[in-house]
Amino acid sequence: MKIQQPQWGIALLRIVTGIIFFVHGWQKLFTFGYEGTTGAFTGMGVPLPEIAAALAIAVELLGGLALILGFMTRLVAVPLAIDMLAALFMVHLSSGFFAANGGYEFVLLLAAASLALVLTGGGAFALDNLGAVRRVMPRRLRA
Repeated sequence: MKIQQPQWGIALLRIVTGIIFFVHGWQKLFTFGYEGTTGAFTGMGVPLPEIAAALAIAVELLGGLALILGFMTRLVAVPLAIDMLAALFMVHLSSGFFAANGGYEFVLLLAAASLALVLTGGGAFALDNLGAVRRVMPRRLRA
């Protein structure tokens, strides 16, 4: 199977986006801890901070790992996009555009990258391309 050049670009986007999400999920769980993340969400005014913290940690850590591996990319990218859109509207939008000021530029980029992966699939070197994974995924979610 010959890999077309656009598939390499999608793979690069998927892997780098996955690394960013994974590291942020890791940071929330192992650096800040669940309690620290919950406290930060409380301070930012995130509704139901205990639930939101658990969801953000799980989605970012496990979703990031799944993106790195290219496992169920389209399906996994949906909650990641939702995670970033929630962060954009609940936390960052009021701080303007620039991330240096707490703005939304970075979360907007991650939301867009996630949505691009929903639309394109995982690209080259994704577990999604293996026969066994393709058989368990619904046809509309395949690359």
